[in-house]
Amino acid sequence: MSSQASLKTRNIQEFTKNTENVYESVTIISKRARQISATVKEELSSKLAEFASTVDNLEEIFENREQIEISRFYERMPKPTNLATDEFLEDELTHRLKEESEESEL
Repeated sequence: MSSQASLKTRNIQEFTKNTENVYESVTIISKRARQISATVKEELSSKLAEFASTVDNLEEIFENREQIEISRFYERMPKPTNLATDEFLEDELTHRLKEESEESEL
């Protein structure tokens, strides 16, 4: 069982201290969570790709155990949304708004 809870109760005021807008904060956190998720997915895919084989042999049983252990490691990792939220609340993220001139051109 994971040591970190998937759900955490948060004080909404914490989200507005940097941006003064909870929706802007949630947008920043969600974008960072997507970045983390993509990175983790890429890592996992590359590790599991090492096991891709079209040949059946006796080593396959050992490889399956390794695959299962790798998968379990990634399953126990904190959720990307929790990591991104913690990064945001601990001021570890840098973000910038689109310039108003860029928005007016769209």
